[in-house]
This record gives sequence, structure tokens and C-alpha cells, in this order.
Amino acid sequence: MPKSTVSRKKKFREFSKIDKKYIQENSMKNLHFLYRDAKDNMDLGKAEVDLLFFIYDLEFWTISYVSETMNRSHKKLADRYVYPLMKKGWIYKHFDKLTPSQNMEDHFFRDETKMNYKVRYALTQKGRLNVARLYRKMRGEEPFNLSSPSEQHP
Repeated sequence: MPKSTVSRKKKFREFSKIDKKYIQENSMKNLHFLYRDAKDNMDLGKAEVDLLFFIYDLEFWTISYVSETMNRSHKKLADRYVYPLMKKGWIYKHFDKLTPSQNMEDHFFRDETKMNYKVRYALTQKGRLNVARLYRKMRGEEPFNLSSPSEQHP
């Protein structure tokens, strides 16, 4: 690739932005600010934010599915993230144990019975609204709300 030609007037600048026609997407640059905002205002850590982004488009899910897909330990995911997020009101049990159908026909073709049925979890309304807010912040539609005014990102 040929060396780019940069105006000599820019030689002493701290930075110079590339023309927008060469950059399609750049919202991930604000990921650091998003994590800081989520920690300061929503009491969420990085892994919790990552989990919330991952499950945002799911109607419901099991811990097994998420742990396999995200390549995480089932027990650690449950103990460190899912259960604490339930206590904070971000996640709820969509289908609890012992809720599958009691019809015998339903059980003939399923591996899960009422004794080994996995709980299905889902995002609460609070979770959905706040994840949508985080997406708006990433797109630059809402400002980040960081603790120190000198750290505010435009």
C-alpha cells in the first residue's frame, strides 16, 4: 500500500483524523467510555455489559445455551453474572422449573421432563430499556455520563 500523503501543516498536531469517506463505522472507539458509564451509573461491570448485549436480541435463553455460545463456564456465568443481575432486576425467570406442559404427548419427543427442565431467563423491561440506552450511547445519539466532568466525551 502506498504511503499516504499528509499535509505538512499537520506535522505538529497531536492527531489528525482520516477522511470520513474511508471509515465506515467507528462507534467501537467509545467502548471504554461505555463501560465507564455503565459502571458509574448502572453498577454494571464489563462482563455484565457484554452478557446484556449478547442476550438483548433473545426472547428467552438458558444458562447452558449462553455459557456454550460465549465459551464460559456454566457455574461461573450463573454465580457471577446471571444471579446477581436477577437480584438487581435486570433479568428474570421467564419459564421456571416445573412449568413445562403436563401433556404426555409433549414429553414423548422432548429430552426435558418436569424434573430436569432448564429454567429459561429473559431481560426485564429495565434491562431492555437500559441496553437500548447503551446502544444509543455507542452510536453517539446520547452523551456518556462519566463521574468526572473533565472526562466527558463529546
